[in-house]
Amino acid sequence: MQPSVRCREIDVTIKGLTRVAKWSYGEPGSGNALVHGDNIQVLNALAESYASSVKCAYLDPPYNNGECYQHYLDNMGHDEWLSSVIQRIEQIHRLLAQDGSMWISIDDSEVHYLKVASDQIFGRENFVGTVVWERRTTRENRKALSRNHEYLLVYAKDAVTWRSSRNTLPLTEEVKGRYKNPDADPRGPWQSVSANVQDGHATPQQYYALRAPNGRIHHPPKGRCWVYTQAKMQEEIRQNNIWFGKDGNSAPRIKRFLSERREGLTPETLWRAKDVGTTTSAKKHLLALFKQKSLFDTPKPEQLIYRVLQISTNPGDLVVDPYLGSGTTAAVAHKMGRTYIGIENGDHIKSHCVDRLKQVIDGEPGGVSEITGWNGGGGFDFYRLKSAKRRGK
Repeated sequence: MQPSVRCREIDVTIKGLTRVAKWSYGEPGSGNALVHGDNIQVLNALAESYASSVKCAYLDPPYNNGECYQHYLDNMGHDEWLSSVIQRIEQIHRLLAQDGSMWISIDDSEVHYLKVASDQIFGRENFVGTVVWERRTTRENRKALSRNHEYLLVYAKDAVTWRSSRNTLPLTEEVKGRYKNPDADPRGPWQSVSANVQDGHATPQQYYALRAPNGRIHHPPKGRCWVYTQAKMQEEIRQNNIWFGKDGNSAPRIKRFLSERREGLTPETLWRAKDVGTTTSAKKHLLALFKQKSLFDTPKPEQLIYRVLQISTNPGDLVVDPYLGSGTTAAVAHKMGRTYIGIENGDHIKSHCVDRLKQVIDGEPGGVSEITGWNGGGGFDFYRLKSAKRRGK
């Protein structure tokens, strides 16, 4: 079923933008917007109404890798390219909420230069990490090295705030499978963790000879101590929270029950194709959506953006994509019940993005529709810069 969260309503009188009814679709006033125009001008126009309001910004700029693609030639001078992207990042920084984050897709061509430039805007202390995405699973034989991965540089407006507010990922079946119940504990499946820890900050009460229920004496390994004081440890043993192995002779371990686990999985920096898709899977999805229309050469799979928004946002939060491309970020945000503003300068914002979002609203079943329970609904408003030509009115 579709998300029921009421999204923030966008101000239809945003300075510098004009709503175009012909290209808008679905329920009005949803807060979702597609904006046609140069992204630096649009970001400037949004600054007055949306400063410190954006929870997640996803950027997929041209990679400046010298390749010729269907919709653009990706070959600017390095200095010109870097200056262009920096200007956009500076605007994004202004728009981000205190607990907001920015995710930038990039490849080997410019990743290191972009990292240094982004550090200067956000501060090195607010760099969260580099995600490595396995974008292809086949070998590329035309290159000296087969480049099977790309990167996402992740920055927070404030890293300390973001760390405490970002979401964990749901437990996988593999992780759930690690929980067993060899002693038929009525509390259900559990897994064990070490009952000793490094002794760097230990108290004298954490060093003692531990007597197991069968009488065997255990000592913590050298350089380590027991996690509990002796009194606390004996209480945990009485409550059947300490495991000494099936025969009772093993080193003590603490039982952690699946039913009591509140946190999910800490996001990792290696994202495999089997979990978040590939460029090839994204192309197949676009082919199903657009039929006879020309496809993008390097689209991002919906599963990849889903993972980004899973970690960085909650239903109703505002997401911005200043390089909307084929509309993937807007489509995923819509299915996840997030508010979004997607910006694109090319005419494919009408031929591809509008068409794609219409299909989403009508219940398009591909991409992440199944895992989000999506079956349609909502709407978006289409805007253009007031200085732009009045095409499509």
